[in-house]
Amino acid sequence: MGRGTQRYLIEDYLGRRARVYGGEKAILVGILPPGAAEEERETFEELRALAYTAGIFVVGQLLQRRARPDPATFIGRGKAEELRSLAEAFGADTALFNDELSPDQARTLEELTGLKIVDRTQLILDIFAQRAGTREAELAVELAQLEYLLPRLRGWGKALTNPGGGIGTMGPGETKMEIERRKVKRRIQAIRRALREADRVRELRRKRRLRSPIPKVAIVGYTNSGKSTLFRRLTGEEVLVEDKLFATLDTKVRKVALAEGRYVLVSDTVGFIRKLPHQLIPAFRATMEAAREADLLLNVLDASSPRLIEHFRAVERILAEEVFAPDEPRPPILHVLNKIDLVRDPRQEALLSELQLELERYVELSARLGWGLEGLKAAMAEILGDRWADVRALVPYDRGELLADLARLGKLEVVGGQDGGLLVHLVLPREELPRLRGVPGLVLMEA
Repeated sequence: MGRGTQRYLIEDYLGRRARVYGGEKAILVGILPPGAAEEERETFEELRALAYTAGIFVVGQLLQRRARPDPATFIGRGKAEELRSLAEAFGADTALFNDELSPDQARTLEELTGLKIVDRTQLILDIFAQRAGTREAELAVELAQLEYLLPRLRGWGKALTNPGGGIGTMGPGETKMEIERRKVKRRIQAIRRALREADRVRELRRKRRLRSPIPKVAIVGYTNSGKSTLFRRLTGEEVLVEDKLFATLDTKVRKVALAEGRYVLVSDTVGFIRKLPHQLIPAFRATMEAAREADLLLNVLDASSPRLIEHFRAVERILAEEVFAPDEPRPPILHVLNKIDLVRDPRQEALLSELQLELERYVELSARLGWGLEGLKAAMAEILGDRWADVRALVPYDRGELLADLARLGKLEVVGGQDGGLLVHLVLPREELPRLRGVPGLVLMEA
């Protein structure tokens, strides 16, 4: 199934209600318990950002205070009627809910309002489907969509309850819904088989990376914090940079020089977000593996965001609950306070100062303007300092081919001739020393 075909798969099963297309006019809908924390209120504004990312025009909002969702309609029948009237007044055709709805709630709301009902999970899944850039990412997101879809097939539209028949069906009495359910299950099985093969290939690549003595650095952080811009600055790599959520979905790994022969492998990963749909956890596998295998994490934070502290807490929670097991050792973390050039008013400065009091290690920079990059590299080199060795080596004149091998490992500087060979100064990964000590004719000495 090609990339273009995959984007319309869900539509094939459920019709236009199954996908977010962009260009729709939507009402944002959410509930807040009395005395809701600031973080809970901020997720509603995040829903607006998700809508923007999906290309949806937000024309109104309906925010309700209630202790718990209504089991039948989530917002109650009275509010459902209010939603219908609001949509008519603003010409909206879609309602975006800030929480995941049950299949029954979504169907009932659609019947009461006449609107396409999209919950937060469905919206994020669709954004991921639009932005997946590799075959494996496409399959992982499609699997998440289908697993989300399966319990929602029952009762969605009259077409799915019409009797069907023909080759491959259970008989003339089988409904179209039952046929579609079996098609979805078969597709899920096929995707899982393909992902198992992709897992095998990725495991081989992972083992090769683990064998590499070069320290590994994973860039993590809240979505839209500037991770891809920083990756581009560090590596010179042309990568997609957009002011939208989830601009990067596919993990990239590149070699970066810090200083004096000290190199690292840097991974750019998908951004985190609060209320991450559990169906998408498998789609984060590459990100999680890069973080688990890293010798250092760079947590990129948007220092100019009014939600700076909430984003910091969300990243900490996701690392603790989704990425690392409770008893699993975690690499050191360096917090990168990005977009420092946009911190301009006293409230932003106060938030930044409040967070800095909590952080053990941090640097300030602007990846967009290139400010502070040398300070970041110096901090990375300091934290990872024990990963490199500073040594001298005597290379016999008749083993000149060793020079090229040594130069590939880091920094090589020829000091001069001595005792039948060349004396060289080396800065290289410490893990290489046992191997080099076994090379015939090569003599290693402390620098």
